[in-house]
Amino acid sequence: MLCHEGLLREPLLYSSLYFKQNRQQYYAELNSVRETEDFERWLEFFATAIRVSADSATTTGRRVFTVFREDRYQLKGIGRQAPTALLIQEALQTKPLVTIASLTEATGLTTPTVTQALRELERLGIVRETTGRARGRVFAYARYLEALNAESGPAT
Repeated sequence: MLCHEGLLREPLLYSSLYFKQNRQQYYAELNSVRETEDFERWLEFFATAIRVSADSATTTGRRVFTVFREDRYQLKGIGRQAPTALLIQEALQTKPLVTIASLTEATGLTTPTVTQALRELERLGIVRETTGRARGRVFAYARYLEALNAESGPAT
């Protein structure tokens, strides 16, 4: 429904993770359907997978939204560099792993401007350089990726 209404570009429910975490029950329920045609138990198991996946997606979405909001608030207070830093943070929201060149292209800013803003974002703990190299460096929107990868609790 969210995709149909244009609120999401693609579905965010990954029920396959629930099935993987509950692999034995998954196969037991499938076998039960095949052997006894007990579709009600399968549908109940499947509905639980969808509910758990939806709860997880909601939790992750809230975490990500909070990170974006907190980082935006922090960046608004850094002074003259705020508009540039906010533009880069916005670009990082759509592509959390970037190079200076890709940010230059995405934002229309100059290489020195992007480099200086990334230094500030790195100093604030918002981004992290991941390669350790002097050239061809890759920067990660660390807080965003951490929010995406955070555990939302055990599957039930």
